[in-house]
Amino acid sequence: MASFSAEDLRRFAIFHPHAFEKYQAMHVPRARFVHYCSAEAAFHILKSGRMRLRNAAVMNDFLEIEHGSACLARAWHSETGEHLKKIVEDLFPGLPKELAGVLDAWSHSFRTETFITCLSEHDPGEDELGRLSMWRAYGGVSGVAVVLNPAVFLSVSDALPAFTSPVAYLSPETFELEFKRVVSNIESNLEFIKEGGRDELYGSLFHAFRTSMLCTKHPGFAEEREWRIVYAPSLNSSDRIIPSVELIRGVPQIVHSIPFKDYPEEGLVGAELAKLIERVIIGPTEFPYQTRQAVVSLLTDAGVPDAAEKVIVSTIPLRQ
Repeated sequence: MASFSAEDLRRFAIFHPHAFEKYQAMHVPRARFVHYCSAEAAFHILKSGRMRLRNAAVMNDFLEIEHGSACLARAWHSETGEHLKKIVEDLFPGLPKELAGVLDAWSHSFRTETFITCLSEHDPGEDELGRLSMWRAYGGVSGVAVVLNPAVFLSVSDALPAFTSPVAYLSPETFELEFKRVVSNIESNLEFIKEGGRDELYGSLFHAFRTSMLCTKHPGFAEEREWRIVYAPSLNSSDRIIPSVELIRGVPQIVHSIPFKDYPEEGLVGAELAKLIERVIIGPTEFPYQTRQAVVSLLTDAGVPDAAEKVIVSTIPLRQ
């Protein structure tokens, strides 16, 4: 499997310290992700063999992208932001102005042409019940939680132009503290950054700022412990990620779907359902055992081994 080079790992730690720490924390035994969704969405995932990424503009996360954008704008124009601009200007004259112009030009696309799907960190203690707050937020009247092996999401590969990032739960004030961490990291690694060249620094800052806009949420949502798979076809598209028009909760919309397929020659392995799905929890619903039977059948058809042993019914009672 592909892995970070020493230089890439160092650059990741400099420009994405929060994500770097979260990635490290996920590389422990029994670390897993979970996707909470309605039974209808779970049916689509298992029947189609694809994970849908929806436009952020039609999801409840849209306002959170506005939150991230506002936090970044505040930090960019703060004293710390001015200090960063001076550092970068001294290294590569004109780069701060160029970067600001490009980000401004792309900001509308970030808001309206970004497609995401959401995962959550899953603890072993949640194997039997799931997480009540997530059932309430995403399960509807019939919820399903699909527990996933995290390996493919944490792997290094260019097979797909999508990336996985942890969400940072930050207020404008705590966002600026994280922003200061990045600036401090840059100051501590000036020679390394200078050796990488102007284009490398431009790309690193562009991706760091874009990620901060798309993956920052209000701290009130911190218990979700969310990670996002992010795809922007207007920025970097792939014919492996399939667009379609679908009706979701009565709203016709364009979605982009990632097939559960490995590309081992390109370092992407563990995406096939048989290796990806570790457990399915049927959430609070009026028809738990009928839902379980249907899910077991779909998993069996998808080639998931020991399907019946992997599907359990949460004992959290249904409340309407």
